[in-house]
Amino acid sequence: METFEKTLEVTKEDLDDLNHVNNVRYVQWIQDISKEHWVTNAPEEMRKEVIWVVRQHIITYKNAAKLGDIVLLKTHIAKAEGPISTRVVQMFDSQKNTLLVESKTDWCLLNATSLRPMRISEEIKNVFAP
Repeated sequence: METFEKTLEVTKEDLDDLNHVNNVRYVQWIQDISKEHWVTNAPEEMRKEVIWVVRQHIITYKNAAKLGDIVLLKTHIAKAEGPISTRVVQMFDSQKNTLLVESKTDWCLLNATSLRPMRISEEIKNVFAP
């Protein structure tokens, strides 16, 4: 599957009491890059017909990011079956090339009108194909 990337700089607002990036901020970044990947690749009409909701996050924290660090975020779809898509997000210290965080998130596809789960179509899977 295609990998989507972006970088960001750690700001004071991202920090916790230990002057490391707050765990809640990492979760926000996971959600942000996931949405950006979808919005960047999916046609507007498709985006109007479906909604993705989180079913489960599994997050492993490896190293801490600090003020001024440049974080490289990478995401891809690892698997898509039935209504569930498993997305991997990895965050790296871009200067040291060290892994900071790795997550696997199960997203459930819903019909935007009924809000009921729906099977991920080949058309939707192809949005993330290289």
